Amino acid sequence: MASIFTRIINREIPGQIVAEDDRYIAFLDITPLVAGHTLVVPKKEVDYIFDLEDDTLAGLTVFAKKVAHAVKKAVPCKRIGVAVIGLEVPHTHIHLVPMNAMGDINFTKAKLNPTKEEVAAVAEKIRNAF
Repeated sequence: MASIFTRIINREIPGQIVAEDDRYIAFLDITPLVAGHTLVVPKKEVDYIFDLEDDTLAGLTVFAKKVAHAVKKAVPCKRIGVAVIGLEVPHTHIHLVPMNAMGDINFTKAKLNPTKEEVAAVAEKIRNAF
């Protein structure tokens, strides 16, 4: 069965996509830690990041860097935190989290529950920042 991320990639379910090329995609997390929390994903479904082919892993990192710059322009913050956890969805993904304090990237804290309109507005700001 395809992961939820593959279903977003295939446009089977909605996602607030902020960037995409032929190999990678970035979209907003539906339960973000902070506004602008973005997931960067290879389109090829591979569960564990270190099982990716070297060129795919390198490309994912470069793509994430471009997305991080756009997120930082769109969402006021001191820097973009990066996390790879990979237990919740069996599809490699990098979390890009706007940070003003260390606690902003604490995955044990309560997640936000933004409205669809709020998520769409943040996504548009990030898309416009490229």
